Amino acid sequence: MRYGNLRQWIEQLRRDKDLAVIDTPVDPYLELAEIHRRVVEEEGPALLFTNVQGTPFPVATNLFGTVQRVNKAFGTRPEQLLKSLTTAMDQLIPPSGAGLWREKTVLLELLRAGTKNIPQGEAPVLGVCSSSDPLKELPRITAWPKDGGAFITLPLVYTENITNPKDHNLGLYRIQMYDDSTTGIHWQIHKGGGFHHSQAELLGETLPVSVFIGGPPALIAAAVAPVPERIPELMLASLMLGGKLPMVQDPLGGHRIPAEAEFSIRGRVSPLERRAEGPYGSQSGYYSMQHDFPVMHVQRMWHRKDAIYPATITGKPRQEDYYLKDYLQRLLAPAYPMLIPSVKALWSYSESGSHSLTSAVVRESYPREYMVSAFRILGEGQLSLTKFLLLTNVQVELTDFPKLLETVLERFNPQSDLTIFANTSMDTLDYTGRKLNHGSKAVMAGIGSPVRELPRTYTEGLLPSITAAVPYCGGCLAVSGASYEEDPELPERLVAAFKERETAWPLIVLVDQAEEAVSTQTSFLWTVFTRFNPADDIYSAAGVHRGSVSYTLPIIIDARMKPGYPEELAPSEDIAKRVDRNWNRYFPLA
Repeated sequence: MRYGNLRQWIEQLRRDKDLAVIDTPVDPYLELAEIHRRVVEEEGPALLFTNVQGTPFPVATNLFGTVQRVNKAFGTRPEQLLKSLTTAMDQLIPPSGAGLWREKTVLLELLRAGTKNIPQGEAPVLGVCSSSDPLKELPRITAWPKDGGAFITLPLVYTENITNPKDHNLGLYRIQMYDDSTTGIHWQIHKGGGFHHSQAELLGETLPVSVFIGGPPALIAAAVAPVPERIPELMLASLMLGGKLPMVQDPLGGHRIPAEAEFSIRGRVSPLERRAEGPYGSQSGYYSMQHDFPVMHVQRMWHRKDAIYPATITGKPRQEDYYLKDYLQRLLAPAYPMLIPSVKALWSYSESGSHSLTSAVVRESYPREYMVSAFRILGEGQLSLTKFLLLTNVQVELTDFPKLLETVLERFNPQSDLTIFANTSMDTLDYTGRKLNHGSKAVMAGIGSPVRELPRTYTEGLLPSITAAVPYCGGCLAVSGASYEEDPELPERLVAAFKERETAWPLIVLVDQAEEAVSTQTSFLWTVFTRFNPADDIYSAAGVHRGSVSYTLPIIIDARMKPGYPEELAPSEDIAKRVDRNWNRYFPLA
């Protein structure tokens, strides 16, 4: 079934008994988020809070918080269509009558995609308009104790190029509500909305902004999807929806509005105006620190007469966003070989926070062709902010990270297959670099036939300053000992110690708690890849030869917490106790 708006999806969840309705009064300050996180952890139902303090609007959360729920929301049709489109390219380029006929079904699907205008009287989103303190009645959801305020967490932010309205962007950028008519917009450096704002500022122009909340599930997914820059998100939403997306003209002027949205906020962002935004408990699992970001002055808000307010809660993986992002990766997987022919498969790991880790299976038809693939990946849209890239030419299931890492380590030549790029841009949510948006990247490859047998059990004895040594997978050993503040030079001594005993372990990761880090794939990826900057924290006995660095085994990564890193997210103890006491009131039949 295709869901044309949020309430159709909610009603389907209700029929499937996959929706819990909470009528008990709930405080949007921390309490709602604590309930949500516990339900997500248990892979529980979607939630509909009908009595949220301070707002007349019901709040829906956890709408996509399990694999089964995401698959149900979108079905198999979008994936099948994207695969068919990829296959059709062979028939359609160059175009021929026979090829067009063979692919007529796919072409008809494309002709059905796009947007359509409907009369204003048929657009539910135009039910109510507020222009005086327009944000006053919205839920003020605060998720973490040290958040800088209340945030809109599922805002679909729409902008257009100030000189070319056909160049438009729909992205999910968090919105901090400063008051009833002013917000911040967390435009990150690599996102389309940020490009539009930057261009408007260069011209000294005010940028019109629309923020849609709710609508068809396909619209929410399209705003999250890491699509290439020139592919309109509204087109992707239409393809996922299976028909043209209904839009309506704003009666007061400005951008068109998705007719089935729950809310539509219209505002303007003035050039050069900034205000402190954050802290915010982000999907990295840490607080995003306070920084100056653009300010939106809200002119009006439209909403349905019976509007439902969708929200999500971000935090340490796995949260609700993990399931939606992984679905979107599966959906877009066929596009990568089409965009980058030397890439056969690609996967980014939501467990490692935002943009920290990506892997790919690549073509190697001549020596070191994998570096061509690496440069293409690191130059493509949101992939350009990948911090650590793992490559192999062996067909392996990339979602199985231990298997992938073993495949690479069996073939890895440290003298030629590790490249570190210093002084590059870094994701705004990653604070492991020396300053905001600045950091480094590393490419590590395992190509061809195996060159070593990997150890799987640690038998090399105790090491100075090391209290635990636990294998994560074949060839990768996690060790822990003194903290970074206690012993910042520990990795340098470990390089010498392991080299002296001619260790069989090619990769050693220094963490704060080794046993905890290796307990699951999610724990390992989050612990390791959110806590190191390649140029600063990769250690090896290395030399420079003909302008390039030549590394030797073992490679040691220092993934301990370091001074200047943001604080790990933790719930309020008082709120946790309140939720404990009230649990049977929230879920009386549980």
